[in-house]
Amino acid sequence: MIDPQTARLRLNRVFRDIFDDKSLEIADSMTAADVEGWDSLTHIDLIVQVEREFAIKLSTAEVRALKNVGDFVALIAQKAR
Repeated sequence: MIDPQTARLRLNRVFRDIFDDKSLEIADSMTAADVEGWDSLTHIDLIVQVEREFAIKLSTAEVRALKNVGDFVALIAQKAR
């Protein structure tokens, strides 16, 4: 388990890379509807990059259960070492 704040900072870097927006700041309430270009293909890229960044594996059920970025941060913090 890693600190949620550390997970959030690292996840924000992943978002900036995936969406090619160095000014992008994630928020816990953020969803795909809040980020320009977040479609099904970038969603897959995002999941793959998060798995690489944090050296974790996310199941389809875990990904489907995510309601927002805050849920994503919590899941990463729980699974990453």
